[in-house]
Amino acid sequence: MKRGTLRIGIVCYPTSGGSGIVATDLATGLARGGDRVTIISYAPPIRLKGYEKNLDFCEVQTEHYPVFHHPPYTLSLAATITMVARDRGLDLVHAHYAVPHATAAYLAKQMLAPSPLPTVTTLHGTDITLVGSRPAFYETTRFSILQSDSVTTVSRWLEDETRRTFDIDIPMHVIPNFVDGAVFKPMSPGRTRLFPDDRPILMHASNFRKVKNVVTVVDVFHLVRRELAARLVLVGDGPERPKVLERVHALDLAADVEVLGLQDAIEEILPEADVLLLPSEHESFGLVALESMAAGVPVVATNRGGTREVVEDGVSGFLVDPTDIEGMADAVLAIVKDPERRREMGARGRMRAIADFSLEAVVGRYRALYLDLLG
Repeated sequence: MKRGTLRIGIVCYPTSGGSGIVATDLATGLARGGDRVTIISYAPPIRLKGYEKNLDFCEVQTEHYPVFHHPPYTLSLAATITMVARDRGLDLVHAHYAVPHATAAYLAKQMLAPSPLPTVTTLHGTDITLVGSRPAFYETTRFSILQSDSVTTVSRWLEDETRRTFDIDIPMHVIPNFVDGAVFKPMSPGRTRLFPDDRPILMHASNFRKVKNVVTVVDVFHLVRRELAARLVLVGDGPERPKVLERVHALDLAADVEVLGLQDAIEEILPEADVLLLPSEHESFGLVALESMAAGVPVVATNRGGTREVVEDGVSGFLVDPTDIEGMADAVLAIVKDPERRREMGARGRMRAIADFSLEAVVGRYRALYLDLLG
């Protein structure tokens, strides 16, 4: 499948959301396999750690001019993609998240014509379910998807949502998110714990947006805390954080809640958990659930969306309606009150993560897609 070195531009957000993390890990995997990859964004991605051979970063420079109410990022991004494609002889551009990345890739392709620049668009979730479906972005999102040379989604659920939302009937490839099992792994024996007491640890990690339903995490913990001594660890940051902290104090839980904020090395924190809580209104995939499974941590997650394609209900965790606070609390208690069950669920989850969602296998699927597109 190798067939020479590919030169790939990957366009993504640099933040802690799943699309940027997957794009960065994909870029790293491709570069380690020998391809030349340039990540294009407005800041270095959070998962881009140190030097990687064959991998570089190009920052999008935006212009500030009084006539613009806001810097025209999409235009600056399109110009940057065009420059990188010319200077580095890109074979293709892979845009992660529909708007504005697929839109900018389309503009760059037109500017480079008649020289070809094949474009791949990966849809990650909120670019379809929340952002792209809004009237202000709907037509642009639909057009950008249709103009892409190849489209992928991270789950079958998201493929169905995309077809339904935008009334489109084009070929799509479902290529799931992935995890590096050598990075995300259970805690090694003898390692000093970050939280050394014996209380079970419930953990949540996200970008604290409304769709993540983080206040419900606190409510679930409140019910669990009535049954046994436990600790809640919150990882991440975002617009819902003030509401979450307000709820923590309203329920008098501050002494039992650790708020860690954004963390670069989430792989060092997840193995500390006894259960990961992910009660999102919906998840297109649930990357942090997969990373937790790879770390040997059972998951109690939403039953809405793509998590059903990742977490096996009753095997590697439990899937519960995100409005069912008592059901989620019961699921957590069923795990933490039975250490043997928790270990078995964690082991089964890791086996599934490595067998079905390994970095090597999924990066290979993307590369096969590129080669097929390039002919």
